Amino acid sequence: QVQLVESGGGLVQAGGSLRLSCAASGRTFSTYNVAWFRQTPGKEREFVAAVSGSGDIRYYAGSIKDRFTISRDNGKNAVYLQMNSLKSDDTAVYYCAAGRTISDRSSGFAYWGQGTQVTVSS
Repeated sequence: QVQLVESGGGLVQAGGSLRLSCAASGRTFSTYNVAWFRQTPGKEREFVAAVSGSGDIRYYAGSIKDRFTISRDNGKNAVYLQMNSLKSDDTAVYYCAAGRTISDRSSGFAYWGQGTQVTVSS
């Protein structure tokens, strides 16, 4: 079992940066793939980025590629999402999720955090 807690969200101006963190519990964290998703009211949860358990494989949604970077530090049981050049369209609640498969579908992840709000003002 894995428990996830996101942090680092907040209010930022367009063009600014934020770094989200996902802190995980559990001794086997390095065996889980982790992804970030985001959701706005009335919309489905949207894939943002994913990283494999070892950190060697990463992939991104087309809408954020080259602006966001996902990374992980298994020694600290943490995954990060560095977000640069933020746009108002990036405003959402951001969730991290862990699972045994690496996927861009939310159904591929069994464990979820509570989310952290990111608001980008234009």
